Amino acid sequence: MSNSLTQGLSEGRTAPPDTVRLRWLKALSLVGVAFTALVVLVGAWTRLVDAGLGCPDWPGCYGELVVPDAERALLHSPHAPLETFKAWVEMVHRYIASLLGLLVIALLVLGIGLRRRPGYPWRVNLALLVAILVQGAFGAFTVTLRLWPQVVTLHLLGGLLVLTLFLWLHLRLRQFDRRPDVVPVPRRLTPLWGAAIGLLVLQLALGGWVSSNYAGIACQGFPTCNGQWWPSMDWSEGFHLTQTVGPNYLHGQLHAEARVAIHHGHRLGAMLLGGVIVLLTVRHWRMAAMRPWLGGLLAVYGGQLGLGVANVLLWLPLWLALLHTAGAVALVIGLVLAVWRWRCGGERQAMNEQRTGKEWTHG
Repeated sequence: MSNSLTQGLSEGRTAPPDTVRLRWLKALSLVGVAFTALVVLVGAWTRLVDAGLGCPDWPGCYGELVVPDAERALLHSPHAPLETFKAWVEMVHRYIASLLGLLVIALLVLGIGLRRRPGYPWRVNLALLVAILVQGAFGAFTVTLRLWPQVVTLHLLGGLLVLTLFLWLHLRLRQFDRRPDVVPVPRRLTPLWGAAIGLLVLQLALGGWVSSNYAGIACQGFPTCNGQWWPSMDWSEGFHLTQTVGPNYLHGQLHAEARVAIHHGHRLGAMLLGGVIVLLTVRHWRMAAMRPWLGGLLAVYGGQLGLGVANVLLWLPLWLALLHTAGAVALVIGLVLAVWRWRCGGERQAMNEQRTGKEWTHG
């Protein structure tokens, strides 16, 4: 055992710089996936405990980098009394989001030396940087616009986009590390795959809209809503996206029928998304390589559906609402992995064709 350990350490010391860099890039991109999921969940927790305005300013808290005492807070913002717990919840969210930004910069710096190599996902690196910068701006707007639902929903979607880019970067890096001499030709997405992606984005947006407008328990009971299959709803007000910025959207500003419309829309979106996932699974079940990924995606969807129903029946307890957010994260990861497997399922044939072409040319 000591000989093998010594050999492994020796190989690590003598590994080419690009190999070491790739190891770090793969490890850090995977850490980024887990860390982004944590940031999304802490953001959801911040919202669920009404701490979104725990600090009335940004990026500090009452003008400080840490939560100040009540006297300093009162001098800075006399209109916003300090609630210490909520302020710390908000600042913890900001701290870990800042660490995520540093991780993105580290990946960019490590990847600079490889950016001209064929097949290296440099554009994904750059897209991740842009996404994290925009996400930081939305974090500021969430506070300065007083939890405006449009910004809060886009902030959630931005977090899930960052998660997707981290995961896609990790998958691309693994692919590049295995076959640096071959640029694979991915399989094109069919309209059914496009529908699944589009409906998932729509459903995530609807979930964010439900949360930011506090419509989670606007419908009581399941499968009916307030004892009716089609209750009284105000769709125009519920989905009025050009509403003006109000003084404070904590606890929402919409009337009951508008919130019912939002909640009901989320339920309808869940049904449509589930139908497309089932169609995808049936369509590609004969492909043995796709079965684990599509089966896993279908299982995650079923679990998420069950969590949604439980949240309604149990009146949205904190731990269950957090699990529902975690289910949304799992759905994103599941669909990204399934899309990746579909696109890269035909790589072997494409690679063989490329190698054959090279051999023919050299011959």
